[in-house]
Amino acid sequence: MAPPTKSGPRYDNFIQSEKVRVIDHEGENLGVMYTREAMEQANDVGLNLVEVSPNADPPVAKFLDVGKYRYEAQKKANAARKTQKTQDIKEVKMRPNIDTHDYDVKMRNVNKFIENGDKVKVTLRFRGREMAHQNLGMDLLRRVQTDVEEIAKVEAYPRLEGRQMLMVLSPK
Repeated sequence: MAPPTKSGPRYDNFIQSEKVRVIDHEGENLGVMYTREAMEQANDVGLNLVEVSPNADPPVAKFLDVGKYRYEAQKKANAARKTQKTQDIKEVKMRPNIDTHDYDVKMRNVNKFIENGDKVKVTLRFRGREMAHQNLGMDLLRRVQTDVEEIAKVEAYPRLEGRQMLMVLSPK
């Protein structure tokens, strides 16, 4: 007997075990029986014998319509994929000498991103002689941290990479 070529549950002649625990189309447990006998009973009802729990001892098989079973499983997988939320990383760029209004606008965006469940990467860009005043940048990132501490936690603390200082925030 050849192993099944398609993915999904084994059914009818593809079931490899000699005996299976059988559940009929109405959900009744018919007990343990030979696979051949169970297949004949399933065919009499006009259904297939589908292995629903192959790791059990003996494997559990049910009287089902294979096509319908596969279709339902595919629909369930698609529904699970739809409800799944992917987490993006949004970036907010600032400068060390940012004005208060500009800062408020950036913080509004940070709050919006975090409420949507996204991570936020706060990038502080130094230009020219601003590199001599890195403490101003660190103070600004600490201010961002305290402003969002109720809704977000710091995933990556502020660090300097070249001419920019980075910090990553994620929703609590």
